[in-house]
Amino acid sequence: MVKGGKDLDRSAMHLLHRAGQCAADIFSSEARTSGLTPRQFAVLMVVADEEGLTQTDLVERTGIDRSTLADIVARLLGRGLIQRRRAKEDARAYAIKLSPQGAKALRDAQPGAAAADQKLLANLPPAKRQEFLDTLNLIVTAVRK
Repeated sequence: MVKGGKDLDRSAMHLLHRAGQCAADIFSSEARTSGLTPRQFAVLMVVADEEGLTQTDLVERTGIDRSTLADIVARLLGRGLIQRRRAKEDARAYAIKLSPQGAKALRDAQPGAAAADQKLLANLPPAKRQEFLDTLNLIVTAVRK
């Protein structure tokens, strides 16, 4: 018989979802002046690391679903933070690159994003922080396979 929400305290799926909500709230607070969402920030970070990725590449690297990523790209294009052109390898796809305004927005957002990471990890004992990040990476890597 199902009772209340007590079992949610032991549900990895639910707790990861809630932790993601907490992380997004902290990011929004710490990086509010950037005007970027956590997902927009992630896309800009990936594009800054590797110019010319297609939206399919961005889906693979960020884990953001295709339709949400298309919306994020449209918003970033509208703000002039990224540019796109037809990909050389596939004329149906667009290659994405950071615009000068996007590079500035990313630089401006990075201190807030770093502060958000620090604030989030500060909730854990120092000795467990790296283990926590390693465990999250294990989960993400295993699910991607």
